[in-house]
Amino acid sequence: VQLQAFGGGLVQAGGSLRLSCAASGGSFSTYTVGWFRQNSRKDREFVAAIRVGGGSTPYSDSVKGRFTISRDNAKNMVYLQMNYLKPEDTAVYYCAARVGRLITSQAMGVSSYDYWGQGTLVTVSS
Repeated sequence: VQLQAFGGGLVQAGGSLRLSCAASGGSFSTYTVGWFRQNSRKDREFVAAIRVGGGSTPYSDSVKGRFTISRDNAKNMVYLQMNYLKPEDTAVYYCAARVGRLITSQAMGVSSYDYWGQGTLVTVSS
């Protein structure tokens, strides 16, 4: 499956953005999809994941209550709605996918995913 992340941009602190991850070449409904982010000062870190068949959606503590992940299997799309953005949210955001349902600890791990999109830059100004 090929992934393409888009929707990044420049936004002021307190604003919102919605990132999209489009999949082609496979049935997205059978994949767990995660969002990760990376800036120049940190390793790639987990943001949120959405699993096959629904259930709980894990979030990192830093975004919990502000970000919401969702999916539209009919459109082969996964979204990350980001509200109340902070300057520390500035990063390149990547979507990633792996076939099947992952347990929470797996869904939060960079190494758990087989497919990655190219990343989209989010810049939050103070």
